[in-house]
Amino acid sequence: MGQQDQRNLFLAIVLSLAILLGFQFFLPQEPPLEVPQTSEQTAGQAGTAPSAIPGAGVSPSAPSIPGAPDAANITAAQSRGDVLASAARVAIETPKLKGSISLTGGRLDDLVLTQLRETLEEGSPNIVLLSPFGTPTPYFADFGWLNTGTTVAMPDSTTVWTADRNSLTPQQSVTLRWDNGQGLQFEKTFEVDENYLFTIHQRVVNNSDKPFSASPYGLINRTGTPETLGFYILHEGLVGVLNENLQEIDYSDVLEAEKGTISETSNGGWLGITDKYWGTALIPDQSVTINTRFYSQSSGGTEKYQTDYLYKDGLVAAPGSSVETTNSLFAGAKVVSQIDGYEERLGVKFFDKIVDFGWFYYITKPLFYALHWLNEKIGNFGVAILVLTVFIKLIFFPLANKSYKAMAKMRKLQPEMLELRERFGDDKQRLNQEMMALYKREGANPMSGCLPIIVQIPVFFALYKVMFVTIEMRQAPFFGWIKDLSAPDPTSIINGFGLFPWDAPELGVLNVINLGVWPLIMGITMFLQQRLNPQPPDPVQAKIFLFMPIMFTFLLATFPAGLVIYWAWNNTLSIIQQAVIMKRAGVPIGNKPAKT
Repeated sequence: MGQQDQRNLFLAIVLSLAILLGFQFFLPQEPPLEVPQTSEQTAGQAGTAPSAIPGAGVSPSAPSIPGAPDAANITAAQSRGDVLASAARVAIETPKLKGSISLTGGRLDDLVLTQLRETLEEGSPNIVLLSPFGTPTPYFADFGWLNTGTTVAMPDSTTVWTADRNSLTPQQSVTLRWDNGQGLQFEKTFEVDENYLFTIHQRVVNNSDKPFSASPYGLINRTGTPETLGFYILHEGLVGVLNENLQEIDYSDVLEAEKGTISETSNGGWLGITDKYWGTALIPDQSVTINTRFYSQSSGGTEKYQTDYLYKDGLVAAPGSSVETTNSLFAGAKVVSQIDGYEERLGVKFFDKIVDFGWFYYITKPLFYALHWLNEKIGNFGVAILVLTVFIKLIFFPLANKSYKAMAKMRKLQPEMLELRERFGDDKQRLNQEMMALYKREGANPMSGCLPIIVQIPVFFALYKVMFVTIEMRQAPFFGWIKDLSAPDPTSIINGFGLFPWDAPELGVLNVINLGVWPLIMGITMFLQQRLNPQPPDPVQAKIFLFMPIMFTFLLATFPAGLVIYWAWNNTLSIIQQAVIMKRAGVPIGNKPAKT
């Protein structure tokens, strides 16, 4: 093998390793779920929230939109139950949500995802998405009107509304009303679907003798920086699509922004806050121009974040008439098919990007839907991965077949290559010339072995994304000990590969020694496949090749089990395909010398 070809081959190997090592560097081990703090631990946090997010003089898109109630009389965080019981509420009851709307402030601030639990353990609590002000980590949404230039009384965070019903269901809307005593009646009508979409109709009836002008707004407010995974390929934080451009803003980015504000005027669009598997998003009327803002404030050791929008042009209600507007709020699990349905139904472009499909979006999303469709037919995501792998192999079959034939030819030429090395080992230039002449005469390509690996890299990344970010894969079982395809194989040498009744311990950066059964299977299949490839005549390269299966076994030990299963199964199919081609080409399988 010529020096240039050796360098190219070595570079391809190093590139593949660097990519996987990069995963390990940028993807630290997922931390355990954060234990909620007690009232004593969080005393004073709730009392630091702003009474109104400052905006006057900040920027045209940063009005004084109410952010949270006045905290002057709140001295310590309270339990969720105590806060919920302290004010009248309208219950929310849907197949997937349970919560309430506070009549004080008219805010949507209590939401639990009833079909999702924190862990697979029996009795694990449901996921709490929204929490009212006064709890350790308030998180709520609000909609209202901003009136400037007049002294008309407007509803705020302390306003007590009246409701026409006690509960909000997919079959029954709820209307909140408040009269300002100056001839204006404000109304908020909430609707909710079977999944995670709220529709909010706001109306102002003007019974006064003067015109009323105001701009509708929507906001999502969150107190406290949540525990994030800190993974380079996963965005958790403030997010939106404004003017058809994706905005992914980390919590730290908005804290460091000038005056804690990132603002933009947009024609339609959406904005919100996202966690890994669930999130919230404001979806204004797509025909309206809005001033948007990602905002943060830090005081008393606690950070507050808000995403909000304000209609650029105010709406006017003449005396004896009314004015109204309709906007939407997504609050729940990021189920891809439902997200796509909302995108089409509401005409909001790129709403599907609330799911972080990443750079390989045009591979990742079709790959997800292929897996999703197969799972619907088969009933097991793990088996769907195996079937999808077969389809992927069929798609790349012509390319892989050509590559494996070239590799078989290289394997057949190994005796001649070794002979040339013995003859011209001391004359590198002559050895290179003779090697190139041999390749040309026999029509061999020394880089052919790298091609299948390089072709698989985008698919590998895309499948990793599917495993990592889609909630459909969360806690999806396979068979046996694999109860969650999105989590690493739980077996380990330390627990006797599942024979002993304890979990593998978390070892931080040393967690790679928790080798499970599937990573070992993957390593064995990689080693067997490697033995079918032509061995590099250079001793250093040969040692690198020999070490690769061991390195990949440890690297993939902390990857999602579904991805490791895919890799092992893909290797197995490649071994079968390559062995058949080698047999037909008359090349011996294993380390036997080729017949000359």
